[in-house]
Amino acid sequence: MKLFKLIWKDKLAAISLSIIAVTIIAGIFAPLFAPHDPAEVNMELRFAPSSWEYLLGNDHLGRCILSRLIYGIRPSVLWVFVALAISVGIGAILGFVAGYFRGKTDAFVMRVCDVMLSFPGYVMILAVIGILGVGLENILIAFVIMKWAWFARIIRTSVMQYAEADYVKFSKALGVSNIKIIMKHIVPVALPDVAVISSSSFGSMILQLSGFSFLGLGIQAPNAEWGMMLNEAREVMFSRPEIMLAPGLTIIIVVSAINFLSDSLQVALDPKLMTSKHKLQGQTVASSAKLQGKEVA
Repeated sequence: MKLFKLIWKDKLAAISLSIIAVTIIAGIFAPLFAPHDPAEVNMELRFAPSSWEYLLGNDHLGRCILSRLIYGIRPSVLWVFVALAISVGIGAILGFVAGYFRGKTDAFVMRVCDVMLSFPGYVMILAVIGILGVGLENILIAFVIMKWAWFARIIRTSVMQYAEADYVKFSKALGVSNIKIIMKHIVPVALPDVAVISSSSFGSMILQLSGFSFLGLGIQAPNAEWGMMLNEAREVMFSRPEIMLAPGLTIIIVVSAINFLSDSLQVALDPKLMTSKHKLQGQTVASSAKLQGKEVA
């Protein structure tokens, strides 16, 4: 609750959180918000301009662009979030185990992570797509395969600094089990770090999925997805740029909101950054007051 209040005080973070919340709700309840069937073809309305019935107009097959944008939230945002949650879950478990127990366990987990991270991300994703075939599910599988190792390494580094705290050593001396120590003392303090790195990766995964769909490697027609909508509008980008504008702006707005919220979340969870921010604001206010005093004089 305190974290929510801190974020809500930041106007940019509050706007970003509202945009993300509205996007998620619209995606979950897409049949209620979408005015038309996103796959309904009506060639009579081909490239029709916006109207009261079709607020964003129609595409090259006469389909409602607004409806396709709303249904596109599911693969572009919601399913990416599922892949992110699975990746973070696997990475967190291995990161907590490696960072807490150290020794051979840490060495084994980190060597596996080193092997996974030695492959360039995009090359590995293309390799998975080449083996399993094109499609949304295969890209999400590739995300999980590639991302968990990065999360495990980052979370392990965070856990290591907390595992040496005095209260953890005191709990060990009292004979408290390792599982209880991890769940009671390590997870609560490491959770903010996990939240920050997860939120910062969310936007990049949405961009990656849209990029692969734009190349024709993601979700296939007639299903709606933002990157695929850009690909479909590419052929008429000069004659009818408004068709490309809707999905392009949607991607920019949603990813920017996620990035802004991630930055605010990092500041809210890090006391040092919060103190620096208040000092900077204080200096700005003081400078403004001096300038106003000089102008009055």
